[in-house]
Amino acid sequence: MIQKIGVIGAGQMGSGIAHVCAQSGFDVVLLDISEERVRKGLGTIEKNLDRALSKGKITEADKSGTLGRIQPSIEYSAFGDCDLVIEAATEDEQVKRAIFQKLCPMLRSDAYIASNTSSISITRLGAATDRPGRFMGMHFMNPVPVMQLVELIRGIATAEETFSVVKEMTLKLKKTPVSAEDFPAFIVNRILLPMINEAVYTLYEGVGSVTCIDNAMRLGANHPMGPLELADFIGLDVCLAVMQVLHDGLADTKYRPCPLLVKYVEAGWLGKKTGRGFYDYSGEKPVPTR
Repeated sequence: MIQKIGVIGAGQMGSGIAHVCAQSGFDVVLLDISEERVRKGLGTIEKNLDRALSKGKITEADKSGTLGRIQPSIEYSAFGDCDLVIEAATEDEQVKRAIFQKLCPMLRSDAYIASNTSSISITRLGAATDRPGRFMGMHFMNPVPVMQLVELIRGIATAEETFSVVKEMTLKLKKTPVSAEDFPAFIVNRILLPMINEAVYTLYEGVGSVTCIDNAMRLGANHPMGPLELADFIGLDVCLAVMQVLHDGLADTKYRPCPLLVKYVEAGWLGKKTGRGFYDYSGEKPVPTR
């Protein structure tokens, strides 16, 4: 049974995962490579709790209880008594493998590991640990406190018991789990990212402007957010990384990343987090950059 959860990475995804786990009554250890990053993650959690409090969704006691259940750390030894550790580091296989090398010696032999990867092979990541049978994918959607879905992905070695334990824990978070096979980008990103990439091609080929493309999909397909606005929200570097995983893993030219997406990432225009992507966020209102 899962009672204490470790989260590796206090960024956008990791802080969100720590937030929902602590709010659901689990004790949480939140780790990042510096105290400054962990503090920033805790600040994000507090800000999101304050927003929920102002809307009457939670009480002051809920807020203090949630924050009280999160233990910040920069030491992997803090995971020694965790039942499950969720890795939510950057979408880079080498970074994730290096984390598992540090993590595994610190864990109890019966502890589970999950990766929040949005596209990388769970089988390959599991093979980089000392417990592939107790390893699986647990892909949360962004922003974690708001989005209802969690994709659960078994690797070829994942034990059935691991899957059922993690599924039960996902339901305790009041999230809806869907089971996805271990294919590049799983379900959501396999469908979503090629759509975003196609929107970038539509811009690249001059079929429509940023505003026209986003308005067309919001009003014509009833999407809550246009694909280019959504790409900026996700992070253009993340979009490119997923497209590269699809292109490499499935060897189909339909997944070729748009050259314009590559150019924006090379320029460091990664979207909202850097203040500039398909929109410029430096003013009061986002302004299209093309």
